[in-house]
Amino acid sequence: MKSLNKIVILLGLSAVVTSCFDKKSPNYQYFPNMYEAVSYETYAESDAFENGKEGQLVPDGAIKRGFVPYEYPNTTEGYEMAKANLQSPLDATAKASDKGAQLYGVYCAICHGEKGDGKGNLSKREKFLGVPSYKDRVITEGSVFHVETYGLNAMGSHANQLSADERWMVASYVMKLKSEL
Repeated sequence: MKSLNKIVILLGLSAVVTSCFDKKSPNYQYFPNMYEAVSYETYAESDAFENGKEGQLVPDGAIKRGFVPYEYPNTTEGYEMAKANLQSPLDATAKASDKGAQLYGVYCAICHGEKGDGKGNLSKREKFLGVPSYKDRVITEGSVFHVETYGLNAMGSHANQLSADERWMVASYVMKLKSEL
């Protein structure tokens, strides 16, 4: 008899709990802001700032924290200035590290070849024609860094993939390859 009472109570309790449930409009939402998010218009006035819009926009001349601006423009004159004047800020131990060779193998060797002779896999398969050999070019560390930063002709910029120090390491390694050709 006691077990029959328990079963009846359990069935009655479950009927009460599930009778108010509606799949189309649940009566309880966990984190309702996730389901019904408030949308904001970009650069619209907001209560988050005392004077509405002020404080939202980035001031003129602001740079990202830790970012060092590159002062040479993406022009032929900028390339020539970088070739003549730009020097690597890295010390001798950073230039001699194997990281430059590893980065060159990842980002450059596919086109320029392992030895810098312009005979990488993409050149051999004629995907990119006219990839220069470093032996034939009048280049400096500054000009290599400039080209890595902005790109030149069919070569795109590597500034998003490599930090400034990594680009200097690759430039140092390119100059080492040029001396070995």
